[in-house]
Amino acid sequence: MNEEYKTASAVFEKYGLGEITGPVEPVTGGLIHKMYKVQTSSGTYALKCLNPEIMKRPGALANFAAAEDLERVLEEHGLPIVPALSFDGKKMLLLDGRYFYIYNWQEGRITDPRAITKEQCFTAGEILGKIHGIDSHNVEPEEPEIAAVDFASYLKKAEEKNSPIAPYMKDNLELLEKAQEALNSAINGLPSMRAIDNADMDPKNIMWHNGQAHVIDLECLNRGNPIATCLDLALQWSGTTELDFKSENLKAFFDGYLNAYDNGFRSYEDLYGIAYSWVAWLEYNIRRVLGMESELEEEIRLGEAEVRNTIGRIKYLHEIEGEVKKVLEELPSSNGR
Repeated sequence: MNEEYKTASAVFEKYGLGEITGPVEPVTGGLIHKMYKVQTSSGTYALKCLNPEIMKRPGALANFAAAEDLERVLEEHGLPIVPALSFDGKKMLLLDGRYFYIYNWQEGRITDPRAITKEQCFTAGEILGKIHGIDSHNVEPEEPEIAAVDFASYLKKAEEKNSPIAPYMKDNLELLEKAQEALNSAINGLPSMRAIDNADMDPKNIMWHNGQAHVIDLECLNRGNPIATCLDLALQWSGTTELDFKSENLKAFFDGYLNAYDNGFRSYEDLYGIAYSWVAWLEYNIRRVLGMESELEEEIRLGEAEVRNTIGRIKYLHEIEGEVKKVLEELPSSNGR
């Protein structure tokens, strides 16, 4: 009996979901937590085993608890989500010091990111709009948290280590610094708003079955700025992550979003710098390469690949800025004309 089977068996027995009647199958796609498909005498389920290192972080349990509360709100409003099951009022399960979630198994698949349709973009935008429309309101202005990555300092350390990322960083240093400036300018220009938010609702987190959308992986639900999230996700759904921007998909995402929720804001083209929020992911991977996050060789190699990929995305976003802004400038006005 393998470890996954033993773990699943213990969890499902404790929570009264029957005996396991087949193999415990790993589900690919998760980058942080482990997921398994489990068939029992009472049905088919997904078991998510939360990463123990993540759960040790300060505030992790509080963040998960807040996300669970918002997940219940989305359930109550009939959003097409795949929620964790509750047991005695609790979604997060604890057994032998490990944390778990259990879900009813959802049939479907993630769309090939290079084959996303206009219809799917409209639906994704509409779902995000419905989420933001539940409880969106203006708030008192606060000092924003801006990006402060010292790319020149990281470049110096990369050169000292003779890292393969050093030449790539050097060639793009000016672009990276300007991208961060544009990001911070956009952050400072955001209207002071808060809404229930799902900033993690990119294409890998919606499953499609018989044409219907099902939003998964809701652990990042929180309250955030709806304008920033709308623009960021619209760009991802329109293909920028894959360096394959489609203007019709960007327009379709906004059509769906504004069909469900319209706060009157239209100056998205002035906030294009939000597209460069990739700098945070870039910094994390630079630190991986330099051994500042982990000394494992596997982590360093992964970091090298992601540094190249992420700088490539930032370069691409810079190249298509005019094309994206053209779509944003042509969004219908808030009065429909």
